[in-house]
Amino acid sequence: MAVAAMLLIQLCNALSIGLIAEVGAAGTAWLRLSMGALVLILIARPPLRSIRRADVPALLGLGVASGLMTTAFLSAIDRIPLGTAVAIEFLGPLTVAAILSRSRRMLVWPVLAMAGVVLLTEPWRGEMDLIGVGFAALAGLGWGVYIVLTQRVGDRFAGISGLSMTIPIAAIVTAFIGVPQSFGHLDWRVLLFALGLALLAPVLAFGLEMLALRRMTHTAFGTLMALEPAFGVILGLLVLHQLPSALQVAGILLVVLAGAGAQRGGARDPEATTAPSAASTPASRLLP
Repeated sequence: MAVAAMLLIQLCNALSIGLIAEVGAAGTAWLRLSMGALVLILIARPPLRSIRRADVPALLGLGVASGLMTTAFLSAIDRIPLGTAVAIEFLGPLTVAAILSRSRRMLVWPVLAMAGVVLLTEPWRGEMDLIGVGFAALAGLGWGVYIVLTQRVGDRFAGISGLSMTIPIAAIVTAFIGVPQSFGHLDWRVLLFALGLALLAPVLAFGLEMLALRRMTHTAFGTLMALEPAFGVILGLLVLHQLPSALQVAGILLVVLAGAGAQRGGARDPEATTAPSAASTPASRLLP
């Protein structure tokens, strides 16, 4: 289920390229988040009455981080290959894992992943799209913040109820850029396509993650998550016909090894959570 969730997310990213061509990256982010928010509200019914004042900063922060991450990542894959964008974005959660571990030895993993990213981008060829790389790095920053805040929200609200409150916030945040960018390009075909993408991620993908996390530890799930850059390359090849070079394949392998290594000893203390179903809330990513 965890592997299926990651494949669905990268499939959604690959298929989003067609929508980006029509309504722009920000417009695509807004449509995906808005459609996902509507579906999640219908499924989960946000528990607004249970919100405490102390919950507000984490909920708002998670919504803003989600909107930033989604918009930046879609802007990145509009300019650079999908696998490369996922690998660069993956530096965000790797760095967060290293910092939160308070161990200097953990810093080796982001450094190893950075070496893989260098092989992926091949800056010595002079063809690197710095704007695309910058968008992917910004998405990585959003992903790192998202992981920290998702754990806090997941510890407070059971199941996907937290998502039913934060994704609408993300949709509102992206609307400031997404609505003007997509204005005049919306029709029933675009809206139907956006709904289909939203059903892939976050709705179906996060549902699978939720079920997977009920059956496995966060460490095991995080180790599997390290495969995501490789899945990005595979879907980029199959859907977008983006063929990586031998050096780029080596770079992806370094990023995957770094992601798996960073998860060693990363299990959470069960007593650290306050909600009985907190383990069912995915703490990996929102959309890309």
